[in-house]
Amino acid sequence: MRVLVATDAWVPQVNGVVRTLQSLADSARELGATIEFLTPEGFSSVPVPTYPSLRIALPGPGEIARRIERAAPDAVHIATEGSIGYMTRRYCLRRGLPFTTSYTTRFPEYIAARAPIRQSWSYAILRSFHAPASVTMVSTASLMSELASREFKHLGLWTRGVNTDLFRPERAIDLDLPRPIFVSMGRVAVEKNLEAFLSLDLPGSKVVIGEGPQEHELRRRFPDAIFKGELHGEALAAHVAAADVFVFPSKTDTFGVAQLEALACGVPVAAYPVTGPKDVIAGHPIGVLDSDLRAACLGALNISRAACRDFALTRSWQVSARQFLGHAESIVVPLRKPQLAYT
Repeated sequence: MRVLVATDAWVPQVNGVVRTLQSLADSARELGATIEFLTPEGFSSVPVPTYPSLRIALPGPGEIARRIERAAPDAVHIATEGSIGYMTRRYCLRRGLPFTTSYTTRFPEYIAARAPIRQSWSYAILRSFHAPASVTMVSTASLMSELASREFKHLGLWTRGVNTDLFRPERAIDLDLPRPIFVSMGRVAVEKNLEAFLSLDLPGSKVVIGEGPQEHELRRRFPDAIFKGELHGEALAAHVAAADVFVFPSKTDTFGVAQLEALACGVPVAAYPVTGPKDVIAGHPIGVLDSDLRAACLGALNISRAACRDFALTRSWQVSARQFLGHAESIVVPLRKPQLAYT
């Protein structure tokens, strides 16, 4: 089966959506399926307001149509609600083609953090965007329940995984910092709530991995914190594995792949009891969830690193890919549907 994934999030961006899609393609290949991507590459673009390092593609309907038809997919999946996603949705609706979507980013909360726009208005727009989809894939059961309460329809589960070969305890390096070392990684932006982490009274050292529009402000306000910038691959895994606790202060992430990456390195998680952390951590001895983030950080110091690693080993990207392909297969034209067992 060949699936075309339309996405506004793509390299050189470094975020959970991009990492998820790249891992999906690798794992799908092992299952005998092909994932191709329709991305902003080759289109003109403009910077995102309040976040100039990100850009919005300006795709034309003709080129979108040519790219889709050149790919000749068995199924189309729309991963994001941006301009690429919208134009792909428009193409499918005009031709009566079924498609699936995924809800990966809490745009209503992100927008509300930057502008006085009611979340209810943003959710209404997103609900309309996803309404024609045969399946809207979400990463956790709690997010599915939340979206259902907001009257989203045709929801299906698509969990996330982790590359346990890349992220593993043996990669740890000596950061030459006072211990314990508390690390957070991700986009350095207001919606990630890094201020909540950096303002905590904690022993040892605080390390932030990532870049973003709030970096200059946070560096100025928290001069004792260590900002490592954007890291990739083995360097990223080595820094995460060097930590004593991985701090996940976000209250808006739909999942948080970084949590699994830390756990695969044997690093326990400290987070708020919200969607994402609750679905990954709750009920397992691999982290501490507490509305008092400082208490969660200190409590996580007592967690078994071996338990964290063992948990991550059960969360493979292949399981995630099987779920995705199962949903995609449901919209393949019956005469073209291959006899593949993804469930």
